[in-house]
Amino acid sequence: MLKHLHPAHVEVEICRAEELAQRRGLTSELDEMWSYVGKKAEPRWLWHAIDHHSGTVLAYVFGRRKDEVLLQLKELLAPFHITRFYTDGWGAYERHIDPEQHTIGKAHTQKIESKHINLRTRIKRLVRRTICFSKTTTMHDLVIGLFINRYEFGLLI
Repeated sequence: MLKHLHPAHVEVEICRAEELAQRRGLTSELDEMWSYVGKKAEPRWLWHAIDHHSGTVLAYVFGRRKDEVLLQLKELLAPFHITRFYTDGWGAYERHIDPEQHTIGKAHTQKIESKHINLRTRIKRLVRRTICFSKTTTMHDLVIGLFINRYEFGLLI
């Protein structure tokens, strides 16, 4: 039933977790989160990427839900040499991420979706039905950017 292996036929490699992660390559979850400035007819999107394993925010960009904004985010992610991207099925990801590096589906984007819930809970202007909203894109981006810099990167700005 079970085959027995001779110990001479088993190869074991021991290495540090950091070395293993470096060999495997960094994996990232990408997603965008909707909010608005002034009125709902003026949407503003927070695009961000997190490390798939640790949940650490790698980069973020504000803008419309357009391909150009995704390309800006990809530029910020270039130094990380990411080997696999996990996203939802939105078309911009399919157009601008190599299919061999791209996995589509909600099964692998749970951490970033959880970050969305936390952001919406902590920052009132991200709640969809609220009377607290930004009147200018500058204030919108500053408030959310300061929050991310403080709580994700530990920067006291």
